[in-house]
Formats: sequence, structure tokens, C-alpha cells
Amino acid sequence: MTMETSYHNPVLLKEAIEGLRIKEGGTYVDVTFGGGGHSREILKHLGTSGRLWAFDQDEDAVKNALPDERFTLINENFRYIRQFLKFYGIQQVDGILADFGVSSHQFDQAARGFSTRFDAALDMRMSKRNTRSAYKVINEYPYDALRKVLFRYGELRRADAMAAAILEKRSAGAIKTTGELREALSGLLPSRREQKLLAQVFQAIRIEVNGELEAIEEFLLQCPELLVKGGRLSVISYHSLEDRLVKRFIREGKFKGEAEKDLYGNVSLPFKKIGGLQVPTREEISSNPRARSAKLRVAERL
Repeated sequence: MTMETSYHNPVLLKEAIEGLRIKEGGTYVDVTFGGGGHSREILKHLGTSGRLWAFDQDEDAVKNALPDERFTLINENFRYIRQFLKFYGIQQVDGILADFGVSSHQFDQAARGFSTRFDAALDMRMSKRNTRSAYKVINEYPYDALRKVLFRYGELRRADAMAAAILEKRSAGAIKTTGELREALSGLLPSRREQKLLAQVFQAIRIEVNGELEAIEEFLLQCPELLVKGGRLSVISYHSLEDRLVKRFIREGKFKGEAEKDLYGNVSLPFKKIGGLQVPTREEISSNPRARSAKLRVAERL
């Protein structure tokens, strides 16, 4: 088994790379390196003068760094993209690719606590440098904060009851594992919907632990300045919360309210949409079930 397939089978690979419209001598950024699947494909399209920079906050990803002189991996969160590119003397780039969500590697490592399949310590950190873990969220957040996390990030209708159940369980002792969290919520998980609801609970906690939506907003806001005119942004999302941010930013140039207008009422947008929403084919979903919820949007810098 190759590193690419064992670590992360890149989703919508052909479509995402085509969306970048790669130039042989261009400079590109893969902000979610993971196992290097997308980066490896970008390098195939670059000539000797092309450059690829990659970001990944997960320390495990560093071991996958590609042995190519055109490639540099930065072990940091992509929310700091502008800061670190400027540190390396890069002011603007020709294209940026992002593949949000959790990698197959992170889901399959039981100790990381991302998957509902395993009974593991409440962790869910994408970087070990993160001081906030799932344990802290579950055991230290007050009722209102916990309810908001479950409702906003998990879109759970019974977030209030779930938060109350967690508080009741932890009153008898700390909730230390994903199995104990599951037990705390057992009365609110009907058998026919148990896995779906648990996945939503885990998603909510993971997003809070890693500040995922805030990181995406910060990242997207930096893209107009970083991309040259005509540069491409290729973004893969996996749930409605992520995709909504990407869609609105491409369409409005912001996340809330209407697009900015000048004194004459003309709309000023940083991007134009390229093509429509792209989703995996049945064949891709069949070979890689984790691709089923993926959505690709491509935009060009105006």
C-alpha cells in the first residue's frame, strides 16, 4: 500500500488540479498537504522553475514531505498562510488549493479520537501544539457554551438535551473517552440514527477544538491579496458549514451581508466563479466512500 492511499486518498484530484490551470513556471500552494496526494499531482504539472509550498499543522504529515527541490512543507495552520509565505519571500502566487476536513490517516488513528469507530481518549486535536482538546470541551465548558457548540457546529436539534446529559454524566466524574461520551448520550441516540447523530456530535466537538471555521475564514480573507490577477483558488469542502463559507466568499467577497459597492453602486468582487459546483462521480465514491460528501468550488482572482 502506498503512502498516498494509506494516508489519504485525494478526493476530486483531477478536477481540483484542472481548476488551478497550472502554469509550468508558476508558484502554487497546497494548504492541506496530508499525505501529499494533491501536492504530488501539482508537481507533475510544474516545470523546473515552478515552485510548490504546502501547509499542514499535523505533525504526522511532516514524515510525508516530498523529496523534490521545488517543494517546501510548512508545519503550520493554513490560517497563517500570508505570514509564512512572506517569511520565505513569497508575496503572491498563481494558485491555491485547499482540501478541508479530516484526513483518512487522522480518522484511522484510534488514539487521535476523531472516529466514532474506536473507544479512545477525548483528543481530536489536529496539532499536538493545540492546548484545547475534546476532553477540555466536554469536561470544562459550561452548559450554554457546550449547547452552542453542538447546535452550531453539529446542527443538532437536541443540542440542549445533549449538553444537559453530558453535564449530568461528568458530575459523577470526568468523561475521559469517546466511549464514555457515547454512553452519556445513549438515551438520545435512537438506534436507527445513532451513527449519524454521533458523527454530528464528533464533528461539532472537532470543529470547536481546532477552530476550523475561524481558520477557514481567516485563510479565505487572505487569498485575494496572495493571488495574482487571474490566479486560481480550488477548494474542496465536506459539510455545509464549510461550503457555505466558501460559496459566500466567492460570490460576495465576504461572509455576511451583501458585496461591497463603490460610490456609484458598482459591486467590487475579488473573485469570479469558474464553472459550477463539482461533486465526485459514482465511481469515485464507490472506490473511496469518504469522498461522498465532497464539494469542489473554483474561483479566479479578478
